[in-house]
Amino acid sequence: MLEKGFDPRLPYYTLKKDLVDIHPTERSFKIILDKAMNHANICIQDYLIYAKARWGKIHKLHDFKVGDLVLVSTLNFNNIKGPKKFKYFFAEPFIIRSLNGLNYVQLEFTGELMKKHQDFPLSLTKACSSSDKELFPLINKPPLETPTLEEG
Repeated sequence: MLEKGFDPRLPYYTLKKDLVDIHPTERSFKIILDKAMNHANICIQDYLIYAKARWGKIHKLHDFKVGDLVLVSTLNFNNIKGPKKFKYFFAEPFIIRSLNGLNYVQLEFTGELMKKHQDFPLSLTKACSSSDKELFPLINKPPLETPTLEEG
């Protein structure tokens, strides 16, 4: 017969007596945390090695020069007029005014995009090729003059 107030299913009785005490003030808790931190550092290092290898395989440096014509991706622009699904997602060719490091170019915007900031990421630009003339019939218009830099 069970005593009054005794519940055999209490968690205290289901714990094994030889378990490591993991109270935050104990040394064993620090050992567990150190092992977790070491494992996390190894995982981060493995990921960085993988990311560098993957970046090296798919990344190409641009070969744009000042004065080249590039197309600008307008996929995420929400201020372009007309139905979005009938638009070609690359806007008319724009002239590169200057190169800002490896990731940005400064473009000479015209038309609807004049209000956009002129510094534009290279990931959203592509070179304008001769096959794009069908999509852009006004490509033969005279290009804008690029500003010349004066020494002095």
